[in-house]
Parts: sequence; structure tokens; C-alpha cells
Amino acid sequence: MSDAEERERQLAAIEEWRRRIDTVDDQLVRLLNSRSVCAVEIGRIKRVIGEPIYAPDRERRILERLEQMNPGPLDGLAVRRLFERVIDESRRLERLAAEQEPGSAEGPLGRGEEGSGESQS
Repeated sequence: MSDAEERERQLAAIEEWRRRIDTVDDQLVRLLNSRSVCAVEIGRIKRVIGEPIYAPDRERRILERLEQMNPGPLDGLAVRRLFERVIDESRRLERLAAEQEPGSAEGPLGRGEEGSGESQS
């Protein structure tokens, strides 16, 4: 095989890996939005029962569990950093849902719409 042919083969392999990454990214967005629906509902429930949005013990347990179950190749610190961001966004959505008027379907948190992140409650 010539150098040019080998290069073309390798470039095709890169494109195939990139297509796989695109598929995984699409799945991640769907999963994050599904997680966000949960966070919004938890925020609404917390509003009703008067619970605080911030639950540091819950967040700590989530991060520890995810670090422990992580098979790699991401290391534990990478998983922690990624999920800290997901949890931050979840907390933001919970706060918005808790501030939204009961029964209101207006705005970005109307039922049936999905955001991004999960709850830490």
C-alpha cells in the first residue's frame, strides 16, 4: 500500500470515529435533557414542601457514586468535573422551577419541554 493510500485509509478511519462521536453526542444531549426534566420536577416538589434547592450531601453522594462506578478511560477527576457542571445546571433548573408560579406552563420550564442536567436531591 502506498503512503497516499495509507493516509486515505487513516483519514477514512478518523471520519468513522467522528461519526460515532456525533452519535454519542446526540445520545448525551437526549439523556441530559431527560435528566433535566427530573430536576425541574424535583424543583417544583421542593417548592411545595419548602425544601432548599441546594443539597450538598446529595451532591457529594452522586459524585462519589459516579467516580466509583466509572470504568474509564476517563479518570475519576474528569468524571467529577463533568458531573459537577451537570449538577450546577440541574440546580439552576431546580431553582427556576421552584421560582415559577404553580400551574404555570409559561417560560422555559413549561411541562413537556426539556432542559439540561439532573437533580441532586
